[in-house]
Amino acid sequence: MAEQLYFEDILEGIELPALVKYPTTMQLVKYAAASGDFYQIHYDKDFALASGLPGIIVHGWLALAFLGRMVTDWIGERGELLKLSGSYRGMNKVHEDLICNGKVTKKYSENGKNCARLEIWAENPQGDKTVTGHAVISLPSRA
Repeated sequence: MAEQLYFEDILEGIELPALVKYPTTMQLVKYAAASGDFYQIHYDKDFALASGLPGIIVHGWLALAFLGRMVTDWIGERGELLKLSGSYRGMNKVHEDLICNGKVTKKYSENGKNCARLEIWAENPQGDKTVTGHAVISLPSRA
């Protein structure tokens, strides 16, 4: 985990460090076992191709989980992920980089917490946004 991030350290517009994942078929099978999503497009190449897809595709929820990991890695142990939401806009394929990005869009205090709203997204190697969403975090203060 990264060093602790503090509320005073962030500004609106700053970008989060990118997280790059390289999902494998084995990872998707393990995710399917944990989530109960055994749709064949996530592990059977022939089935995926016969369904009109370009190959095995990553679960949308797994891509969103990677975005959540990017955020929690960035905020540190004392930071809190208060909200995470996403919308699926495209496909990430297995054995391809899945690039997670984000930026701070609003910094504010609410109900005694130091918060920030983040725009987050996942991209495929071609730069297409495949998952877009938002997160709300709370950070400790240096004071």
